[in-house]
Amino acid sequence: MKAPILKFSSLVLLSASFILQLTSCINTEREASTSTKDPRATYTPPAAGSRTRINGKTVLNTVRATHSFSDPNSNDNFMLQLRGERVLTGQAHLIVLNNMGDTIRHEVLPARALLAHADATLARSSSVRDQEIAILQGMNTFFAPGHFTQPAIPSGAEQPAEVDTKTWMTLREDPTAVGFDYTGAGGAERRMAYSQKLGKAVVISQ
Repeated sequence: MKAPILKFSSLVLLSASFILQLTSCINTEREASTSTKDPRATYTPPAAGSRTRINGKTVLNTVRATHSFSDPNSNDNFMLQLRGERVLTGQAHLIVLNNMGDTIRHEVLPARALLAHADATLARSSSVRDQEIAILQGMNTFFAPGHFTQPAIPSGAEQPAEVDTKTWMTLREDPTAVGFDYTGAGGAERRMAYSQKLGKAVVISQ
């Protein structure tokens, strides 16, 4: 009698194992069929806090800094805000506010321009995920102290062809003027400064 009982027990165990494997497969297939996340979708790093929308665009990331710029006796507020559906195809809004809250500069840059501020290894990567991480890293260093210089126009600097003489002279004669260096659209290095006499922010190199 022992042999038939052992055979019967083995059959029961095999049947139970088969049922468990089948159930696992069904659950896996159900999860795959109901999942809305495509594993091949472009990687978008999560932004800190809840995301908001401005002018129909999702705010993906924001960095801020304070530095003297339009007034030697107070700091202005610098903000770089990435807006769009995805990091790599978004637009970076460079906004400068004075201590009264007035906007003295608002410039829009393609997100890819920020790769110039990122780690060189990541910037050269062909991976979309790595490039998006590099853009976010570029945002973190966009307002690094080394990007600000005073005076805005160093001694002996030649006037660029694209800057008018009046603007150039107002900055050259002001040793308190502060220059901010950043990468603009197309990867060109730019320097922004504030002319006290003209009462506005200007770009003196591009």
